Amino acid sequence: MEVAARMEVAAVAAAAGTGAPGGGDAGMDSRLDQETAQWLRWDKNPLTLASVKQLIAAGNTEELQKCFSARMEFGTAGLRAAMGAGISHMNDLTIIQTTQGFCRYLEKQFSDLKQRGVVISFDARAHLASGGSSRRFARLAATTFISQGIPVYLFSDITPTPFVPYTVSHLKLCAGIMITASHNPKQDNGYKVYWENGAQIISPHDKEISQAIEENLEPWPQAWDDSVLNGSLLLHDPSASINKDYFEDLKKYCFHRAVNKETKVKFVHTSVHGVGHSFVQSAFKAFDFVPPEAVPEQKDPDPEFPTVKYPNPEEGKGVLTLSFALADKTKAKIILANDPDADRLAVAEKQDSGEWKVFSGNELGALLGWWLFTSWKEKNQDHSALQNLYMLSSTVSSKILRAIALKEGFHFEETLTGFKWMGNRAKQLIDQGKNVLFAFEEAIGYMCCPFVLDKDGVSAAVITAELASFLATKNLSLSQQLKAIYVEYGYHITRASYFICHDQETIKQLFENLRNYDGKSNYPKTCGRFEISHVRDLTTGYDDNEPDKKAILPTSKSSQMITFSFANGGVATMRTSGTEPKIKYYLELCAPPGNSDPEQLKKELEELVSAIEEHFFQPQKYNLQPKGE
Repeated sequence: MEVAARMEVAAVAAAAGTGAPGGGDAGMDSRLDQETAQWLRWDKNPLTLASVKQLIAAGNTEELQKCFSARMEFGTAGLRAAMGAGISHMNDLTIIQTTQGFCRYLEKQFSDLKQRGVVISFDARAHLASGGSSRRFARLAATTFISQGIPVYLFSDITPTPFVPYTVSHLKLCAGIMITASHNPKQDNGYKVYWENGAQIISPHDKEISQAIEENLEPWPQAWDDSVLNGSLLLHDPSASINKDYFEDLKKYCFHRAVNKETKVKFVHTSVHGVGHSFVQSAFKAFDFVPPEAVPEQKDPDPEFPTVKYPNPEEGKGVLTLSFALADKTKAKIILANDPDADRLAVAEKQDSGEWKVFSGNELGALLGWWLFTSWKEKNQDHSALQNLYMLSSTVSSKILRAIALKEGFHFEETLTGFKWMGNRAKQLIDQGKNVLFAFEEAIGYMCCPFVLDKDGVSAAVITAELASFLATKNLSLSQQLKAIYVEYGYHITRASYFICHDQETIKQLFENLRNYDGKSNYPKTCGRFEISHVRDLTTGYDDNEPDKKAILPTSKSSQMITFSFANGGVATMRTSGTEPKIKYYLELCAPPGNSDPEQLKKELEELVSAIEEHFFQPQKYNLQPKGE
């Protein structure tokens, strides 16, 4: 195999008059030669194949290393990487290999896979240089399953990401695949996986799927022939029926149809060149609203994202420039912005001062949580029903739902960061007969309707519109209602940011020094003038609030995460990012109801932020780069 591999690569190089891609470390060269030779044998996409041949011919080892040094890692979020040639990138061949592994894993897990099948959908991303697109990747994935006699529900056109988990649950399928890179830069794509419970996969599925991919790298006989889809009895297009059923289910969350019909509140919507436009229009019709005014330059899908630097509404005002202009022109008061796969939602409101306020994820979480509880309470006068009512948020999100739950008598739980944890926990609770009303994370993700066990920007958009319209009948704005929530349940003021650090050893050292703050296995007792009352470390599993000092939430040695609670009601979490070279921090100051001076709290929060940066991050010592530099 190795001799044949070297001969094949050498032949390409010789034809171009250059040496093989070796030239450095012999072991590395041999592996690189093997990977590239395999690629030349297996890749049938003319564009990616030609680009690898060109690199070999030019003896461009550096670029070949980038393409072939490491296979994309399959994690609980599936895959995400730039589109292009080689095992480090998203392309036809890596999609085929990934799906073959996933298919074999599902065959082991489900004896009835050939009866139930899987759902596959895609966003509008495309990459001309490599010929890769979400639609093509979805067709190749479908081909893999159908070649093995497994039914596939393949959407015929782009959909929002939440439609995949919805379809898994609604049709009782074994799994779902969504081809999307959400709000990542335009060159990226991704492969997101849902389990039969309708939630994103969690460990150990990721490790075992990863293993199965490694065991099924060689394309199967029909892998490249997507014409097997044409006329196949195993291929179903769920688009029409799922569209109909999703919006029927959504109607159950419309509480004020008469208000919606009459409302004078005007809305602007942007889908930021993604998939959301027609789906949000349909959601508004389902609630008897006049559909929102769409930002014309951004309403149609465009994989180039020409009007924004980053297609991520979480970036705030920069992404909303065109929305502000349209709203000012049409006298609209509220802007609703989805990210390109429509699972997230950003909201902005025109203030009396003429300024636009963009709500943070935590602020919108407070508003939606309050609204869904208020609407539920109106329909459920029986107080005993409260004991089965739950809301969830991730551990780095605001604790405002906890404060509302304490006062109102329902249950609140926090989970690890990410909707995979909230979706799986919500499903466990629902299976126990509980009512999960709402879940959110600070990264503008909201689960307002538990028929989707993931964040859903379509339902969140129309529910926010109903909330705004209802408040308008009381002469209240979203901002005024947010203030009323803080007055009633206590101010919760948050601040999140990060430092950039590319050196894993430095990051490890920083966290180890926090665990041995006085030189001997003790966490810090203070941070500047602020007294620490409680420490939880989800890397090691330590929690000094528990009788046995063991954390209740799942722990992970592969990522760093420590939470400090302070005597003044402050909570600070420091954690590493799974996908970026960042150490993130999330701070919140929670005050009890009734005695809150927001200006004083803001000042105190700023002081706490400064103390954490100075004493815990020590940017000079660790050579950390602040956000935005």
